[in-house]
Amino acid sequence: MKARLESINPVLMSRDVSSSVHFYARLGFSDAFQNRPVNPQYAGVRRDEVELHLQWQAESQWAHPIDRPTYRICVREVDALYAEFRVDGVLEPEAPGQSPWRTPGDTPWGTREFHVLDPDGNGLQFYRVL
Repeated sequence: MKARLESINPVLMSRDVSSSVHFYARLGFSDAFQNRPVNPQYAGVRRDEVELHLQWQAESQWAHPIDRPTYRICVREVDALYAEFRVDGVLEPEAPGQSPWRTPGDTPWGTREFHVLDPDGNGLQFYRVL
């Protein structure tokens, strides 16, 4: 029998795990776990079938803050999720120079998507295939 991949739980860098957990709660994620109740250094947040892990990193790990990873999250209702984030005040107002995908749009590569940056610069791309 061939081995089967079941899921992926990316670990996102964080300067302040408690603050990151709070940000993701605003995106509708709930606490999955924390390594300690006060000032956690490692935590997990979950929404539906998606679980993200948040790990504190020392200042030396932030030498290249613009070199942050991006995570693509498949979602059935891109526009509904965007509207939810707008109503909850999660998304910042648009400003010149931001990603053209700050609002939902159909891409040349066959998806409908929008992008969000968390407070530590980790990119979240919410998309669906057209």
